[in-house]
This record gives sequence, structure tokens and C-alpha cells, in this order.
Amino acid sequence: VTDQDLKCVYYIIQNDTDYMMQQTMMRVKDPVRSIKFYTGILGMTLLQKIDFPAMRFTLYFLGFEDKANIPEELKERTAWTFSRHGQLGAEKDKDLSFHNGNNKPMGFGHIGISVPDLAKACEYFEKRGVTFVKKADSGKMKNLAFIQDPDGYWIEILSPQHMVTLMSQ
Repeated sequence: VTDQDLKCVYYIIQNDTDYMMQQTMMRVKDPVRSIKFYTGILGMTLLQKIDFPAMRFTLYFLGFEDKANIPEELKERTAWTFSRHGQLGAEKDKDLSFHNGNNKPMGFGHIGISVPDLAKACEYFEKRGVTFVKKADSGKMKNLAFIQDPDGYWIEILSPQHMVTLMSQ
């Protein structure tokens, strides 16, 4: 795909629709453990939980939101939630495991979270026993790290300022 192709797609989307990236869905084995990781370690907030008993699954919506902004009334909260970014799906089968997409066959890669200070963030994750796939000073690409969530999904940790510097070279 050329830069010109991307400009055309951007132009079409910006001028003809109100599209936005609303969610990323990840299947998790243990929702309690995953919610604890994403809220306790990464600082997200559980926005809403929606059960689908007939289909045997639950949706957990998480995001970087202030709890004070979450509407209390169910219909209003549901509409608000579906205008946010980020979603985790839950499964209850104890024998179930998921392919994280970073081993063969390749598939889903990772989500990315930007932080103001990469070194402080990595120190924070290390103190909490988070598994690193790649530390910020290792590999070919320096100044970005990859950690794993409890299900083995990769999370890229990066500093926006470093990305600007990298792209300016």
C-alpha cells in the first residue's frame, strides 16, 4: 500500500462517515485475573459488564476513563460504553487456551499503550512481576517494550515522544 493509497482511504473515511475504531476484543481464560491485570497493573477502569447467559459468554469493557464519567443508568451507560475504546471477551471453558498470534501460525499481534516515561513504566511493571517479551533496551528496536497479559497477549509499551524522534531520523 502506497502513501497515496492511504491518503485516499483517509479522505474517504474522514469525509463520508463517522467511523472510528471502537474496540479490540480478546478472549481470556480467567476474567477475574485479566481484569485485575488490566485495572491493577495497566490502570484501566472496568466500564461495564454485559452477560449473555444463553450464549455462555460475558463482555467486559475496559478503558482509560475516569469512573466519575461513567453513567449510572443502564441504557445511558451502554450507549456511552459503546462509544469508548477497548473490550475484553470472557470464556468459561477451563480447558480453553488461546493462540496469541505471535507464534506460528502468525495472526493477531498486540495492542499498544503509550506512556509518558518508558523507563518508569518498565520499572513499575518489573516490580509487579509482569512478564516481559522484550525489554526497552533489547532487540533491534530500542526504546519500546513488550509485556504479556495473563493470557499471553502482547502489549507494546512506548513513549510517543520517542516515536516522533524515531520517525524524524
